[in-house]
Amino acid sequence: MLALGVPKATALLSPQRPSQSREKPGMKVVLLLLIFTLQGAGASSPGTEDLRFCGDRNQTQNSSIIYEHGSASISIENTAQALIIKKPFMPRRRNSSYEYSLPPALGRYRFCLYWFQGNGTLRLAYGKQSFLLGKDPASSSTRGKERTGRTSTPIFNVSCISKGGRNTSLESASKYIFPELSEGPTCTAGQPHRLSQLGLNSSVWEDDVEEQLSALARLLAQPPVPAAGPVAPRLLRRKLAELEKTLAQVELEGQNQTFGKATVRATVLRVQPAQAPQHLAFVSQGEEDADVRGFAVDLPSSLFVVEEEEEVEHRVLLMDVSSQTMFQDTNSSHVLGDKVVGISLVDKVVANLSDPVVLTFFHDELPSNVTPLCVFWQEDTSASSGGWDTSGCTTVPGPRQTDCRCNHLTYFAVLMVSSPEITYIHRDYLSIITYIGCLISALASICTILFLYFRSKQRDQITSMHIHMNLLGAIFLLDVTFLISEHLASSSSEAVCRAGGLLLHFSLLSCLTWMGIEGYNLYRLVIEVFNAYHEHFLLKLCLVGWGLPFFCVMLIFLVSWTNYGPFSIPVYESISGKSTNATICWITSPLIHNVVNLGFFSLVFLFNSVMLGAMLREILRQNKKGHKLKHVLALFGLSILLGIPWALVFFSFTSGVFRLVSLYIFTIINSLQGFLIFLWYWTMVLQARKSPDPQSSSDSVKLQPNSSSQSHLG
Repeated sequence: MLALGVPKATALLSPQRPSQSREKPGMKVVLLLLIFTLQGAGASSPGTEDLRFCGDRNQTQNSSIIYEHGSASISIENTAQALIIKKPFMPRRRNSSYEYSLPPALGRYRFCLYWFQGNGTLRLAYGKQSFLLGKDPASSSTRGKERTGRTSTPIFNVSCISKGGRNTSLESASKYIFPELSEGPTCTAGQPHRLSQLGLNSSVWEDDVEEQLSALARLLAQPPVPAAGPVAPRLLRRKLAELEKTLAQVELEGQNQTFGKATVRATVLRVQPAQAPQHLAFVSQGEEDADVRGFAVDLPSSLFVVEEEEEVEHRVLLMDVSSQTMFQDTNSSHVLGDKVVGISLVDKVVANLSDPVVLTFFHDELPSNVTPLCVFWQEDTSASSGGWDTSGCTTVPGPRQTDCRCNHLTYFAVLMVSSPEITYIHRDYLSIITYIGCLISALASICTILFLYFRSKQRDQITSMHIHMNLLGAIFLLDVTFLISEHLASSSSEAVCRAGGLLLHFSLLSCLTWMGIEGYNLYRLVIEVFNAYHEHFLLKLCLVGWGLPFFCVMLIFLVSWTNYGPFSIPVYESISGKSTNATICWITSPLIHNVVNLGFFSLVFLFNSVMLGAMLREILRQNKKGHKLKHVLALFGLSILLGIPWALVFFSFTSGVFRLVSLYIFTIINSLQGFLIFLWYWTMVLQARKSPDPQSSSDSVKLQPNSSSQSHLG
């Protein structure tokens, strides 16, 4: 700081400052009048200036005067490196500043700035020097703006005289702004000397905006760093907030102006005050090779109603961001065309509007298996990121456009939601079927396990019966953990939910593994010619059936314990956009789910399908007398044991009525898997007891779970 940074002893012993400090202000005025008269400055005299600003400046280092094109106001800013003066008239070279050298001697200088509105002349008297700012390029140098490294310092003994007014003393400050009114600038209009204390900066120009836009576009173009996590999006949103502050102060050449080119565009709209405000409409530039061709904004007139008596000019900021990089949520939601549009009103938070803001996205016809959903970005201050929300917004879809009607202003986008054909009614039905089916399946599995345990202990039946019992145990565990998973997710303990997700995954993998073992057992009984006895064979099967799933889930857990925990599944209640989230304790990584679960099931399904085909071939080869119903029932039961109906999950990637029907069949069969095995088992037992023909019984003896004759599948 100029005044505080100079030691007291240095100021008292300096041989050059007394002469400067003892200079009389009266002599300055006389010399200035003589200089102005000799120079013939625009037929104006110092006595007719429209504004006179005087003050004392401590000069502690070599500094200069920088004259720049300013806003619709006169501003004086003092730094240790320069005295910066701006006026509302463009200098000869736009986007440049004129620099005038100041005396090298250090000390306190008295300066006065004179403004003549009639001919736009701005003169400065600094010590013994006089400058005609912007009109004397021979004594100045043109250079680019240098804003870095400047230290603001206050001006002392400040006085101001406006035309027809009296001398007004102002408080010491480092910056003063005098608004340009129709009758000329005044010393008291808007209390200019207090503007710096309110933290208001001087206006900026389009070069500043373009520079920030280019920097933000470069950051968005950089490849993402996985290790950075949510830090990069937060940094980008912080840069975006800084850009908004710059746009709030930018000087416009007209009523509206657009900045930027490709990734990030910014449009500033000026709305003049009116007694009867009208709605404001804006249409963006068209984009031919993009998923979103463009957008239109319709702002209601109620947004521009001024409650105070003063007339205020409104400024609307429209941000057009063609990248979702800075708006990534935990659900990895897909934004239509990566288009995010921000709408805001400068210096005003807009919420709970009576008339909605209408934002229209223009696009090509969407696929039949997706639905557009209007959302806005909700910043989460308590977490590391944010997420998309639909509160206060409704979606009106069309064939080639989507209207978003919202009662607030922020950043908006359109999410691509799959499964539009399944309405909330069908989802409720499927949920009811699932819960009831799992409950019945769990009870039936226990009953079947108990019955098999107390059945015949013949050596050739024990292995098959124990495999059935282990599969039913895995089904029972899967049903129970699924029923309690949603309740565990609603608990406050995150550790409990992680344990629940791990147990649910273990149950699923165990169920798939025992289905594969059922296929292997069928191979031994039907394909192998010699059914040799293996020592500790059942123990080895149990180690595989329960040990392999345990090893997989523990490996996933040890890699990262966050792989299990609360997992939100968006449930869209209607096409209008209302939605809720169903949270269960499950795998949080979609990649792990797709690779481990779907990959493992695909292998089991492929192997078991081959085994079932071999069984069908054996039946067709040996069966000469019919008994088709018995074999059909046997094959149906085997397909349930082998998990063949689980393949219906692959039809969930389709669309339309076929997808809806496949989901109903999949939900019914899989949720009732334990109960269907129970029915099949008893059906086969009763048929084996009623069979009068031993020969016909021997044709299907391998399919029967138990019979009076030798049975391999027990």
